[in-house]
Amino acid sequence: MAGRLPDRDIAAIRERVRIEDVVGEYVALKRAGADSMRGLCPFHDEKSPSFHVRPNHGLYHCFGCGEGGDVFAFLQKVEHIGFVEAVEQLADRIGYQINYEGGGTSVQRDRGTRARLVAANAAAHEFYMAKLREPEAEMARKYLTDRNFDGNAAQQFGCGYAPAGWDTLTKHLLRKGFDVKELEAAGLSRQGQRGPIDRFHRRLLWPIRNLGGDVIGFGARKLFDDDTMPGKYINTPETLLYKKSQVLFGLDHAKREIAKGHQAVVVEGYTDVMAMHLAGVKTAVASCGTAFGDEHLALLRRLLMDDNFWRGEIIYTFDGDAAGQAAALKAFAGDQKLAGQTYIAIAPDGQDPCELRQRSGDGAVRDLVARRTPLYEFVIRGLLADHNLDTAEGQVEALRRAVPVVAQIKDNALRKAYATKLAGWVGWDDIQTVVRRVGEEAKRHRNGGRPGGRGSVASAAQPSAVVAEHPAARPNPNDPTLLPQRQALGAALQYPAMAGAVFDSIETEAFTHPAYAAVRALIAEAGGTVSGLGGAEWVNAVSDGTDDLTMRALVSELSGEQMPVKSANDIPRFVTGVLARVQEAWVGRQIAELKSKLQRVSSTEQAEAYMALFGDLVALEQYRKSLLTQAMGNHDDFAAG
Repeated sequence: MAGRLPDRDIAAIRERVRIEDVVGEYVALKRAGADSMRGLCPFHDEKSPSFHVRPNHGLYHCFGCGEGGDVFAFLQKVEHIGFVEAVEQLADRIGYQINYEGGGTSVQRDRGTRARLVAANAAAHEFYMAKLREPEAEMARKYLTDRNFDGNAAQQFGCGYAPAGWDTLTKHLLRKGFDVKELEAAGLSRQGQRGPIDRFHRRLLWPIRNLGGDVIGFGARKLFDDDTMPGKYINTPETLLYKKSQVLFGLDHAKREIAKGHQAVVVEGYTDVMAMHLAGVKTAVASCGTAFGDEHLALLRRLLMDDNFWRGEIIYTFDGDAAGQAAALKAFAGDQKLAGQTYIAIAPDGQDPCELRQRSGDGAVRDLVARRTPLYEFVIRGLLADHNLDTAEGQVEALRRAVPVVAQIKDNALRKAYATKLAGWVGWDDIQTVVRRVGEEAKRHRNGGRPGGRGSVASAAQPSAVVAEHPAARPNPNDPTLLPQRQALGAALQYPAMAGAVFDSIETEAFTHPAYAAVRALIAEAGGTVSGLGGAEWVNAVSDGTDDLTMRALVSELSGEQMPVKSANDIPRFVTGVLARVQEAWVGRQIAELKSKLQRVSSTEQAEAYMALFGDLVALEQYRKSLLTQAMGNHDDFAAG
């Protein structure tokens, strides 16, 4: 029979534990009075701190969501555990011996609970670290030393090695008193054909810890060519302890420096975190087995306590490729309050921080962070790079694309500052016109109106007349994400023979705005670009497929827009490039869906399904690369968006 927690022990633990120390491991707290500390609530998303801790009373309360209670209640809520476990965890924290009433050993009583899973992971970590020192782990040690990580670095980050043998760890932990169900629940073991086996074999391991420093999972790196487990990296599966969207590797090392220095550096891998910390950038973290997402961001915000607009920085070290650009755009489109404090750091030659440290030393890593570029500047300059700013046409096209983006900056002073910068970057002499246009776009955006209009920088390059407005259907002609789709439709209407079968092979779903998808469907209904029609006859055939006056006006508009080319000789190359861009974006969305599916499929327990999806992903990635090559063929000569 389970023992009972005595009330006197509960009271003694509550009295001896400092609530501000416990809460402080999850939230950056600041003094807000004689007996009050405050921070951003960990239980709901907020931009201004309404979460208060009263150290002298041992209580917390959030005036935003209403959560409150004592230190036990806080731990229960934040760690999703029961009352008994919360009491026991805090007892362990201060070294307090609980005298259970009613008999029963603690091991039997809390069998399978969160505390037991934490203990199993801790024992596994100790086992793996010991194995890293043995002869079998030579390849793992070489992997680290080849990247300038010595034994002290491996010890600092708790690196370990999963040995060969199917159930070496499992048997070790069973001898220590854990049972199979606990090892499976902790993600350390899984069922094989002949019983329980280890989840990791012959791999270099990093422990993944929560904010409190407990090991809750592992990341494992492939070392041997004959390793048949899919994926260069595999992680502990989702468990009671390990939620990949809620943990960051290195945060246990970095949390105090993040709170102290009001800065967090987000990198992409375990070795990048190690390289950053060893080079002196002790605020570096990385996501584990998933992309950096909103929950990770919320976790960092609570530590940064960014209740003041200019307080704190988040620095992303993206690769300088298309994926890095996409990640920057996603960050730009996120929380604008935080975007003003967000920076991008890209190492030369596409190196990651680990490679940069190897080749150029610790100083280069520190310089990488020091030379960070504001997110706003990075995104805007990235858009301008697609245009030839030595020509008037290129300048106008660049402004058409960039003005709506700058207008999205919500802070008025920053928006005006970047409007001024935009004019300078483009080489547009009339700075006030650009500033005014950005202001007009921002106002329209706030009022839900249509960006772009008469007398604007954008409309200077818009040859078609203003048509009757259809808010539900007509897309924004200046939307940079939709521009390739718009130009592809224009090409199909103006040069059907040139667009030909390539255009007809593009799925309607590749056109993400309902109006553009509708035009694509009208083209198909008219017989496609291979119908043999051309000129006005072809455009009329497409228009006659609908009675919707707004759609007919849009077809007319698209058929009259001038292609951004220098001469008629450049049109075939432009059409080929823009069709490839639309296809590449469509394939990119399919790849993202496949990756999402892969994250939900166990590589070990659903190996066949996983490998089928993985094969499809590889094929799509190769196809996307070929499309990207075609799309970039017109990059240098055309403002293709």
